[in-house]
Amino acid sequence: MKPGAHVHPRLAVLTPDQVQAVHGFALQILAETGVRVDSPRAREVYSSGEGVSVDGDQVRIPPGLVEWAIASAPHQIEVYDRLGDLRFCLGNDRTRFGIGVTNLYFQDPTTDDVIPFTREHMALSVRLGGALPQFDVVSTIGILHDLPPAIADLYATLEMIANTTRPLVLLISDESLFIPALDLLEVLHGDLAEKPFILPYFNPVTPLVMNVGTTDKMLAAIERGLPFIFSNYGMVGMSTPITPAGSLALLLAELLAGLVFSQLVREGTPVILGSLPAYFDMKSMVDYYDPLTLLLNLACAEMMTHYHIPHAGTSGSGLGWGSDLLAAGLLWHDHLTACLGMVGLSPFVGGNLGSKAFSPALVVYANDVIEAARRFAAGFQLDAENVRSDEIHQAGPGGHFLTSELTLQHYKEDYYASQVFPRLSLEAWLQKGQPQALDFLRTRTRQLLDDSPPPEDHDDLIGKGEAFIEESIARGL
Repeated sequence: MKPGAHVHPRLAVLTPDQVQAVHGFALQILAETGVRVDSPRAREVYSSGEGVSVDGDQVRIPPGLVEWAIASAPHQIEVYDRLGDLRFCLGNDRTRFGIGVTNLYFQDPTTDDVIPFTREHMALSVRLGGALPQFDVVSTIGILHDLPPAIADLYATLEMIANTTRPLVLLISDESLFIPALDLLEVLHGDLAEKPFILPYFNPVTPLVMNVGTTDKMLAAIERGLPFIFSNYGMVGMSTPITPAGSLALLLAELLAGLVFSQLVREGTPVILGSLPAYFDMKSMVDYYDPLTLLLNLACAEMMTHYHIPHAGTSGSGLGWGSDLLAAGLLWHDHLTACLGMVGLSPFVGGNLGSKAFSPALVVYANDVIEAARRFAAGFQLDAENVRSDEIHQAGPGGHFLTSELTLQHYKEDYYASQVFPRLSLEAWLQKGQPQALDFLRTRTRQLLDDSPPPEDHDDLIGKGEAFIEESIARGL
């Protein structure tokens, strides 16, 4: 291919000067305001850094130490599946998508009824994520309500590893169960660090608090050699400044504080950084993603690209009431801009009603959206071989290309067909009784939930996992 022969649509937010300005603001926040660090052990880690100022629980981080941490972190992270096969490489790859995350309810794909999330819902939803080809990871989808909180996270983790071989993003609600969950995974799989398929997910308390649970879990992950996601969630006008610029600078400062901590614990620790910037509506008391917050998502991704650090960002979950126009619009906005920008991992697709209810139908629809967005972002080849002036000359004015060499060569591979919705002419639509698109989506979702099988080793893993959990309970965890 000749240089410049491929058309690549791209979306950029920040100029090089603006990248430097945002970086400077974040450094200023860390040096002058600093972060509150609640754990004495974590404060000891920070105090080992050159030039760090520790005053009680307040930790101020000098610019030089931040620059050292940026240079120390790996530029790329290879992510494997449970079988040991390389699936993708964050930091040097296209945008990757996953389903989740920690929803309280399950939204029935046939009725849109919202019911408490259960162990059965976890198994079905994880299999669904594994069956849809456009999803690359499965994140912890829901919080189990049919088991005691003291053990629910362990059974949720068990259902995840037993029902898919895809890479997993692990979120643990009960912080005391994080290490037992890793122990469970090691019993079932072996060494988690050799070919990592588990990405634990941690977040600080915005604004500017490194809480005990987060730093303890980071230490545990680093000690086991696991890459992890360190991401923050900001509510503009509440936990972050009302202006997008102020929110971007503050959220970036938090991410850099987490990065410094990880590198001080073990230089070279693989870390994925990113933000979930949302607005907070003080009238309705609802937080939500809007166009400006998705712009911040792209800006954060560009900052991580500048640092050469893998990125994780927003996923288009939000205020939809079902698989409706509200949800669809946000999915398109998020997924298309992510693919056109520099977003690395978009791991939490499928949340409705304030990201509290997991919607399988929405995930099935998103699979279509992601495929279309990826096709758009892939662009097209622009060269003589693809123009084929000879074919145009042969067809001539008023001719056709139905049987041309290029048509026969490219028709099947370039033809885009939805996995859900048929293409119906007006006449065909009327003949079928004027069906609604939602009917097709519900039917396809129900089919996938009913027919997607678990991996072959499902029963073996469930048996071993349940035995481990029961033994752990007997020992008092």
